[in-house]
Amino acid sequence: MKYKIKIILFVVLVFAAVCVAERIKDIADIGGVRGNPLTGVGLITGLAGTGDETTPSQRMLENILRQSGLVLDNIDIKGGSIAIVMVTANLGPFDRPGARLDIDVSSVGDAESLQGGILMPTPLKGLDGQVYAVANGAVTLGGWGAGGNNASIKKNHLTVGTIPNGAIVEREEISEFIDRLGGKRSFSFVLRYGDFTTAERIGAVVNNNFANCATVVDAGNIKVNIPDNIAENEIPKFIDQLTRLEVTVDVPAVVVINEKTGTIVVGENVGISAVAISQGSLVVKVKETANVFQPTASFSDAGTTQKVDETLLSVKEEPGYLVPVKKTVTVAELAKTLNAIGATPTDLVAIFNALKRAGALQAKLEIM
Repeated sequence: MKYKIKIILFVVLVFAAVCVAERIKDIADIGGVRGNPLTGVGLITGLAGTGDETTPSQRMLENILRQSGLVLDNIDIKGGSIAIVMVTANLGPFDRPGARLDIDVSSVGDAESLQGGILMPTPLKGLDGQVYAVANGAVTLGGWGAGGNNASIKKNHLTVGTIPNGAIVEREEISEFIDRLGGKRSFSFVLRYGDFTTAERIGAVVNNNFANCATVVDAGNIKVNIPDNIAENEIPKFIDQLTRLEVTVDVPAVVVINEKTGTIVVGENVGISAVAISQGSLVVKVKETANVFQPTASFSDAGTTQKVDETLLSVKEEPGYLVPVKKTVTVAELAKTLNAIGATPTDLVAIFNALKRAGALQAKLEIM
């Protein structure tokens, strides 16, 4: 048996050095435009013996039956046909009554699977305690399961599912994103990744199209004043024009390493000063053999043949080579140099850490 202390899979994601302009709508959001989380506790019925038999699910079923006019005391339904679940959804910033929402359901009891179940009508509340939607419908799982008395098989997670368009909005929560102060109207662009350079570029491109409209507040906020000649019903069109403007995004110099998966992401502006790097690898060989031992006493029948296990172990350290690395100015050059060294992800983690400590890595190093 032969083991090599190397990671075979090597993934390096590299951003192209070519500057590409992005639309403002793809890098920033409108301040105040956001969704609201909704939650509720519901009951799923129709399960084929894979539900739970906990007390909360029994009590919830009892309450539902009472609301239907059937009064039962100390209800006790066996067989695992029901399951109590947590129901979640996201109310969009412009969802009106009658709109449909996708919902997620997840078991909170000891149910084995929600396959084939139907969610009973469940009110979904916001953080203010108000009911904003009602959910119900057949649960869809991203897998399946089957089994018998002594064996079973399943694919993916069976206690979490979705119901597409499974909730109807009953109450709206429209986002307010226009600020009105002293007869002036304004809104804000909020960058998804704050950066002063990108914020200044957004302010410049907006002012080039609508003079003196944009003011950069900080690295993540650009305030836009709505011109007085823009009517109220023209504000959506005005915002649409601005969000389609293109801006070149400034990418920070950063190297992100995920040691668990061997993934390395190198930012566009990462550079390395002139250094020399040596890298080697260790090879360990383990071989298991079975030897037969036969006693050889002359003129004697004493002793028996025995099998003796033997382990052969050898360690070989392959030589490392000192490779000069010139000062790199692009990601393409950096990737080409490191690939020429033949470094594995494990080696690269050590190399980038050493480069950072030596002051040769002109970037921020983040290890996940």
